Amino acid sequence: MKKNINIDIALTHIVTRRRQTLIAILGVTLGLSIYLFINSLVSGFTNFSREEMFKSSPHIKIYHDDEISIPLIFPKDSTEIVAIINPQITTLSKKIVDPEALLKRIKQEPYVVNAIEQVSFDLFYNRGQAQINGFGSGVDIFEYDAMFKTGKTLVAGRLEDLQNNLNAIIIGSGIAEKLNLAIDDNLTVTSSFGVVKRMKIVGIFTSGLTATDNSKSYVNISTAQQFVKKGSSFVNDIYINIPDPDKSDIYGARLRQLTTYTVEDWKTTNADALSSNRTRNALMNAISLSILIVAAFGIYNILSSTISQKINDIAILKAIGFSGSNVVWIFLIEAIFMGLVGIFIGLIAGGIFIAIMSNVYMGGHIGYFPIKFEGGLFASSSALGLFITICAGYFPAKKAADVDPVEIFRK
Repeated sequence: MKKNINIDIALTHIVTRRRQTLIAILGVTLGLSIYLFINSLVSGFTNFSREEMFKSSPHIKIYHDDEISIPLIFPKDSTEIVAIINPQITTLSKKIVDPEALLKRIKQEPYVVNAIEQVSFDLFYNRGQAQINGFGSGVDIFEYDAMFKTGKTLVAGRLEDLQNNLNAIIIGSGIAEKLNLAIDDNLTVTSSFGVVKRMKIVGIFTSGLTATDNSKSYVNISTAQQFVKKGSSFVNDIYINIPDPDKSDIYGARLRQLTTYTVEDWKTTNADALSSNRTRNALMNAISLSILIVAAFGIYNILSSTISQKINDIAILKAIGFSGSNVVWIFLIEAIFMGLVGIFIGLIAGGIFIAIMSNVYMGGHIGYFPIKFEGGLFASSSALGLFITICAGYFPAKKAADVDPVEIFRK
């Protein structure tokens, strides 16, 4: 019976103090909608950045790293010193020995989605007196496309024209623009090993990354081996994709057991960028959470004001048999009601903001604004909003429960 009375009393307070209740609800609505929008924005930009990163970078890379020369004579004890002057890089070749066998072994791992080999090299693009430095990737273009969806980045030409043509090249849109090149034009390419070839442009791509579009090109893997003056077995990179990029460090550790070459996951490669992203995300989350907490203080202040004004009524309730927990529930019900209504409206408002921004066209490779509906964020925002409003209601409710009716009546 008291439970129903608790609800009746709480609803009476809510109805009789409509203005204060409305302000508290609007505070929660504003706080939650901003919190939801900002976190959806952060999540959208994070996902967009990762998608852009994985357009040309694998989850895990295997390569032959440089090594520094070591002393030929080691000290016999701590009192003996062996010095080496001007240690040199001893790696004479970036070659991965027997790459086919290693690639076959890697593909047998159950967590490997794609694995391809690549020959990467530095080069110069020449047309007349104009020259641009860049880098080339010698690949099986169909395998590369299966991993990175390169075909979707083509703005001219076809991938098929590169596959079996040793004199074909696909260049970035920045290179084409700077050198005034188009499909079927010829381009002189000079590798850092002094090999010069006249190549036919069969494709132009735009990745959306200016540095990549201004420098990168794709050639047949056999052509790349000629550019670096190596045989048909030469490979200096193996790219690997896994189902969950976030577990690249775990799978990278497993791959290290298969080879003595350097195994590097994307988190290590992009450590600086990830650190900046975490800092930005933490800042944005702190701002949005602060707004939600400020909104909760509106509930706290309203309930505290209600308790101050209703102190005599609280004393009477306790005198006629209401326990402290009953009093706590009365004010918690008020807080939960205001919180739930504010959360419901806030989710609708936040969803409207997200829908509006997701239909804003930004142009270029970005396309539409990188924000979208995520059920997990809606659920977590609701849970957090309810938790904060309950906390905001509990402390003044606890204060009301501690009221001593005798002391109140004496006054």
